[in-house]
Amino acid sequence: MSPAAEVRSAIGIRAHSGWAAVVAVAQNGRNIDVLDRRRISVIEAKGPRANQPYHYAKMLALDEAQVHLAHCEKTAIRLAVDGLKKLTAMLGGARYEVAGCVILQASGRALPELPQILASHAMIHTAEGQFFRNVFASACQQLKVPVERIREKELDVSATHQLRLTSAKIKSELANLGHNLGPPWTQDQKLAALAAWLLLKSKEREQTAAKAGQ
Repeated sequence: MSPAAEVRSAIGIRAHSGWAAVVAVAQNGRNIDVLDRRRISVIEAKGPRANQPYHYAKMLALDEAQVHLAHCEKTAIRLAVDGLKKLTAMLGGARYEVAGCVILQASGRALPELPQILASHAMIHTAEGQFFRNVFASACQQLKVPVERIREKELDVSATHQLRLTSAKIKSELANLGHNLGPPWTQDQKLAALAAWLLLKSKEREQTAAKAGQ
């Protein structure tokens, strides 16, 4: 059933090579309701190793590698925008205000210049992970959806602090959501939902502080 008035929602994203698990949630008392969960692909099957753009770029001359990566980025952002636009349109049609989107991050390590990336297999994997996370961030910006990032390794500590629940309780709540929803409800969806939940709590605190300052 659609809400009678706009209710705040948030989107969580856990990106992989070529796709992302995307979960939209809304606050329900102290807990959350999952409004939507979907997989958004951001590659075209006809592209050469499109889900591993840096692996392919390693086989090219530097200028060709730059052109290839730019093409992959443009295509991926277009597909991410399309996928997220459908999601936000669905949420808007059901009268949910999208307060923002949060993207799960890895270590956040700064990347070197392209020649150094392509010279290291480990760095290629790091760059590809960041590439697809950045694609979804750019798509959010194009859609004027506020975007935030949170390191995945910090998620549990942030959750226990902000939600004022134990880690065990949070895991239980997330597992119960999966029981009610049915599959798929893997670690991807759980972590994306938790990140979105934290974003909602952050927005709630901001709203409370703003009212207190009036």
